[in-house]
Amino acid sequence: MTASPNKARVGIMGASGYTGAELVRLLARHPSVEISALTADRKAGKTMADVFPHLGGLRLPALDTIEAVDWAKLDVAFCCLPHGVTQEAVAKLPRSLKIVDLSADFRLRDPAAYAEWYGHAHRALDLQKDAVYGLTEIHRAQIAKARLIANPGCYPTSVQLPLIPLLEAGSIETGDIIIDSKSGVSGAGRVSREDMAYGEVAEGIHAYGVARHRHAPEIEQGLSDAAGKAITVAFTPHLMPMNRGILSTIYVRLAKGATAAGVRETLTTRYRDEPFVRVLPEGQAPATRHVRGSNHCLIGVFADRIPGRVIVVSVIDNLVKGASGQAVQNMNLVLDLPETQGLEQEALFP
Repeated sequence: MTASPNKARVGIMGASGYTGAELVRLLARHPSVEISALTADRKAGKTMADVFPHLGGLRLPALDTIEAVDWAKLDVAFCCLPHGVTQEAVAKLPRSLKIVDLSADFRLRDPAAYAEWYGHAHRALDLQKDAVYGLTEIHRAQIAKARLIANPGCYPTSVQLPLIPLLEAGSIETGDIIIDSKSGVSGAGRVSREDMAYGEVAEGIHAYGVARHRHAPEIEQGLSDAAGKAITVAFTPHLMPMNRGILSTIYVRLAKGATAAGVRETLTTRYRDEPFVRVLPEGQAPATRHVRGSNHCLIGVFADRIPGRVIVVSVIDNLVKGASGQAVQNMNLVLDLPETQGLEQEALFP
């Protein structure tokens, strides 16, 4: 496919997964970019329509191998490969290329923490020091100047957006933060697994990665930065019988003199001018169906019945704001485009 001279040329590595397909869905109608390369090594030679029939009406390049693409001719590469594989693939890309990595490979600044939680040594330490964590609303200025953006995980996005402003403002205590998160099954990826079969996940809910989920250190890294001290959280994710969505219910202790109303006001003030984050009025609880297919995060704040505690509820679509939508938002920043471009769609409801 020949790119328009007025459009940025983008490529997607790992286009046959859910996040890759979601990027294609969002970028196909983006007015300032053109999809010039799509890779999926095991499905090379196929079309996106072969792999994802819902994208069959789009004019797209055929799926290819990573090695067959001339990456020097592109402006931006999105990496949707598994962790570990990504480090080696990104290291081979031209230095002129802007990269938005949707894997976990560059999110943790501490190589020892990465090795502990992902089971092997980091394989691209020279690139790690250049990576900018891509939580857009928090690190906008750094992202705009970055070459390599580590797109956040879905759970960490849903947790850090409400908690970072509260920690920075000193509205909540740093200890005893309890995070109960629930996700749709698309968060586990498209690889065939027995525990993801319909009979295993339908008509039920189960906790997984209890006290040992890989998103915990990512959450703690961001919260510790905001608080200026080390924070350890209690984080338990659960799998829900739905395709999309994350709902995080977060229990925190109020700082001395703080109130639930003050917490709500702190978040409302912080996100008042943000296009994709909205704090709900008192008494309203966000739901995953209110953000499905959109790049929005909705946040609700409630006074707990236990004195001195507050409950914060945050929802996102794990494939959009939790992955591909935030990746496009970050791409817009590095290309100096309007941040909302290609992401203006409202949630699909019901």
